[in-house]
Amino acid sequence: MPATVHFIGAGPGAPDLLTLRGQRLIAAAAVCLYAGALVPPEILAHAPPGARLVDTQHLQLHEIVAEYVTAHAAGQDVARLHSGDLSIYSAAAEQMRRLDHLGIPWDVTPGVPAFAAAAAALRCELTVPEVAQTVILTRHGKSSSAIPAGEKLSSLAAHGTTLVVHLGTQAIEEIVNVVAPHYGEDCPAAVVARASWPDELILRGTVASIAALVSDAGVKRTATILIGPALGARGFRDSHLYSEARDRSGTD
Repeated sequence: MPATVHFIGAGPGAPDLLTLRGQRLIAAAAVCLYAGALVPPEILAHAPPGARLVDTQHLQLHEIVAEYVTAHAAGQDVARLHSGDLSIYSAAAEQMRRLDHLGIPWDVTPGVPAFAAAAAALRCELTVPEVAQTVILTRHGKSSSAIPAGEKLSSLAAHGTTLVVHLGTQAIEEIVNVVAPHYGEDCPAAVVARASWPDELILRGTVASIAALVSDAGVKRTATILIGPALGARGFRDSHLYSEARDRSGTD
C-alpha cells in the first residue's frame, strides 16, 4: 500500500483519552508530526523506536507539507497528531488540500474534542430535554481568521441554547457583554482550562460573574467557555429515549 498521512485527533490532553486506532497508527508510523505542548509526551511514546518526531508549533505550512513529501518519497507513513478532534479548529483542511494536490494519500482518525472533555469535567450534559437541544461551537475571532458573515457572536447568542466558545478567554469580558442581552446575567456559565490535564481548572459562575473569576484565576489560554441554561438545569423532564411512552416497535 502507498505511504499515507494519518491525521489523528490526539484528544484534549489526558494520554489515555487517545483512541485505540490512533495508538495503533502512531505505533506503525516512521514519522510523527505533533502539535507542540498540546500533545503530551505519553502519546509520543507510542511511536516506534527510531521514529522521526517533529514538533510543528513553530513551523509554517510549507515546512509541514515538506515533511509529508519527504516521508512519502521514502515510503514512510506519517502520524500527524492534532490536539482534540480534527473536525473543528485543527487547521488540517489546508494540509489536506495540499496533500490532494500532491497526490499523497491521507485519512482521518477522530479524537475526543476539548468541548466534550470540558463537559465531562463539569459533569453535565450539554443537551437537556426541553431546556437545550442544540450546541453551538464557535470561537473568538479577533486574533485569527475572520468570522464569516452571519456567524457573529451576537447572532449565535440570540438562539439562547448551549454556547461553547473556543480561544476566547483573553476576551471574556467582551464575550459576556455580547451574550448577556440574550442569556441574562444569571444564566450559568463556566470556563474549563486544560480539560483532562493534571492541572485542569474549572470555574463555575454566571454570565455576570464568570469574567471576574477568569481574571482572578489568571486563565488566558487553552480554555473553553460554556454558557447556557443546560449547565444549571434542574427539575427537567426525563428524556423520551427511555420513557414508558416511547413506541418500542422500531418506528419511533
